[in-house]
Amino acid sequence: VKAVIQVESGYRSGAVSRKGAVGLMQLMPGTADGLAVHDRYDPDQNVRGGTAYLRQMLDRFQGRLELAVAAYNAGPGAVEKHGGIPPFAETRDYVRRVLALYRGFDRPDLPLQPVRQLQSSARSAALVRRTQVVHGPNNRLLVTTALAIGK
Repeated sequence: VKAVIQVESGYRSGAVSRKGAVGLMQLMPGTADGLAVHDRYDPDQNVRGGTAYLRQMLDRFQGRLELAVAAYNAGPGAVEKHGGIPPFAETRDYVRRVLALYRGFDRPDLPLQPVRQLQSSARSAALVRRTQVVHGPNNRLLVTTALAIGK
């Protein structure tokens, strides 16, 4: 979820895409409506809705993270139509970036590989990125990252 937020909005709760997606997890109006998100700009509602949608995609694609992330970006129909990650440059780059961040890398140029290969690479890394979601001043949602030594 934290990697999706970083790639989608750069942690900006007021972010708006050219296509009309809004907030930390860049929810489209129809998706937000289906998830009972009434204010897409509200960080708590947006993250709740975005995580629920990501969970739906994980369930729909039997826990295959790379397909769920691709579906979050391009829609589940595109993933099903193409039998995997759609051949759209934007979606392939999106999946690469989200998975790299999720696995502790800060490099979106990593090759798009099967999940097992990326996981073994992440475990052997000396530096890993740790991300935390905390409530800050005025109870606003804050996402922070830091590098930590570890496996």
